[in-house]
Amino acid sequence: MNIPLISLNRLSLSVFVPLSLLVTVLTTGCSPAQEASTVNDASSQMTLDTLENKADEPKRPNIVLILTDDQGYGDTSGFGQTQYETPNIDSIAENGVMLSHFYVSQPICSTSRASILTGAYANRLGISYALFPTALTDGPAVGLNPDEETLPELLKEQGYATGLFGKWHLGDVSPFLPTEHGFDTYYGIPYSNDMWSGNVNKNYDFGPLPVFDQDQIVETLTDDQSNLTKNITERSVAFIEKNAASPFFLMLAHPQPHVPLFVSKEFEGKSGAGLYGDVIMEIDWSTGQLIDALKRKGVYENTLVIYMSDNGPWLTYGNHAGSSGELRNGKQSTFEGGVRTPAHIQWPAGLAKQDIVSTPMMTIDLLPTLAKLTGARLPEKEIDGKDIWPIISGKQSEPAHEAYFFYFHHNDLSAVRYKQWKLYYPHRYNLVEQIGNNGNKGKSGFVMLDAIKLYDLDNDPSETVDLSAERPDIVAEIEALADIKRAELGDDLRGIKGRENRPMGSL
Repeated sequence: MNIPLISLNRLSLSVFVPLSLLVTVLTTGCSPAQEASTVNDASSQMTLDTLENKADEPKRPNIVLILTDDQGYGDTSGFGQTQYETPNIDSIAENGVMLSHFYVSQPICSTSRASILTGAYANRLGISYALFPTALTDGPAVGLNPDEETLPELLKEQGYATGLFGKWHLGDVSPFLPTEHGFDTYYGIPYSNDMWSGNVNKNYDFGPLPVFDQDQIVETLTDDQSNLTKNITERSVAFIEKNAASPFFLMLAHPQPHVPLFVSKEFEGKSGAGLYGDVIMEIDWSTGQLIDALKRKGVYENTLVIYMSDNGPWLTYGNHAGSSGELRNGKQSTFEGGVRTPAHIQWPAGLAKQDIVSTPMMTIDLLPTLAKLTGARLPEKEIDGKDIWPIISGKQSEPAHEAYFFYFHHNDLSAVRYKQWKLYYPHRYNLVEQIGNNGNKGKSGFVMLDAIKLYDLDNDPSETVDLSAERPDIVAEIEALADIKRAELGDDLRGIKGRENRPMGSL
């Protein structure tokens, strides 16, 4: 049946009338004039309702992602920190929501960042560990494969200006640089700030730390990084001011509080809690500078701000490391302290204030979530993340995934988060034997977890009571899910090669 085109006099618009509405009208016995009036009124009302609903929806948001390096779960006020003040970081939680079970995909730099930018488990992309400077590797230069589509690339298709300021750590030569992975603007360092000649704990012959502006090295740091936080903050503010009239994606990836710790003179001794506290206070100042710039340019209300860390604290460094709070272990471990990080989100125009959302989420979910909010498409290649905005916005409490999978080392499936449960397979993890002091590394090493362990995180967040013997049913349910993931992505611990792993970029 042909569906007639009805003219709406009130709106001077034309719409196609649904077949179900026409059938209803034509079976009522109305006169032709009554039929036309009924259709016009109903269609007009539908269109008005649609327009009103659209008007209530916020515009596509600007996005500011503030990513710290090695900041622990217990290092913000919302998660228990009381030694120093962080009012700007706290304001994100106060004006938005705290995510209390927010995970990174792996507990180390490069792999964590790969998942943030691609929406995929890092081992799906062939990336493992922390990438070393090309100059110190025997093989070819490596990095995030240019064939992978990143969040900034997808946002650029939607007219977003994109900028990265700070640490990259997904390749230090072309074609692996940020400007070749979707960022219009880049200023910062290509890898971790300890990969330099001033490293007092060096086991490698690191050179000076290069600072990039776009794809060119414009400076090298040999003995001082004290102005780096200030510099990348000023560049970030300038980016906001330049691009406020169009949608933008700003990623401020702080090299701090990764050791070695540095602060500008304005923050030396300011916290009263040692150098680590000073560093966090300067990061809080930096956060405030971005928020002030958003307000000054009139885009604060429609900017989605995310604050998070790339993994847990490097506990081996003692008073130069952060705190995992009540969580077990830290960086280089898939125990909760290594992969659960502080996370705050605000978007005044599109997210109601809440207290805490405790549903598990992961960095792999950021890309599909932000894509949905901005109208961007998803990557053509398979990814692992899902849209978690219904959870963040309080409309849904069930997790978006049946389980989250934690790989480490090259491709070891070490742990699985399932409902309130966390199961660990026998695997190698970093254990601190003696903490360091004042920037000197303590003693630690990789030890073997000797058997399967199962913890109830709702009742045992510190992971102290193994329930694997008491709950074999839960172990079996998790094992069935793990076997599916092993078939997809493999598991070196069991000698399984995955069918969906893709290669890392290599020259």
